Amino acid sequence: MASRRQGRRQAIDILYQSDVTERDPIDVLHEWEAADKRVSTFTTELVRGVRSHLAELDALIGDAAEDWTIDRLAALDRTILRVATYEVLHREDVPTAVAIDEAVAAAKELSTQDSGRFVNGVLGRIARGSETPS
Repeated sequence: MASRRQGRRQAIDILYQSDVTERDPIDVLHEWEAADKRVSTFTTELVRGVRSHLAELDALIGDAAEDWTIDRLAALDRTILRVATYEVLHREDVPTAVAIDEAVAAAKELSTQDSGRFVNGVLGRIARGSETPS
């Protein structure tokens, strides 16, 4: 059974491929499945969730990424932010701190150290904006 970290990384791979090839994420997901790559249920849920909330996610990321538009972000950083923002806003089974930590770790591992700091800052602003007063 794949870990959630592996599921996130696979979702990032699929969504990144979709972004850079300008293809529907569901088509890319189906190609992965057809190629007999093991795709976890968690991965599928993330890919479908990001796809269905893409406009909302991009608007929030664009607002939180001070002085950056969504189109100017590196494709990999944009993809990591989309997955994490989806988790923060729409996955009650994923604590906000976990979504942010996983995204920062992915950015540092897959992109650059600067990307890790940038992703942390953007997600921190999004998380603070999504908190509901008690």
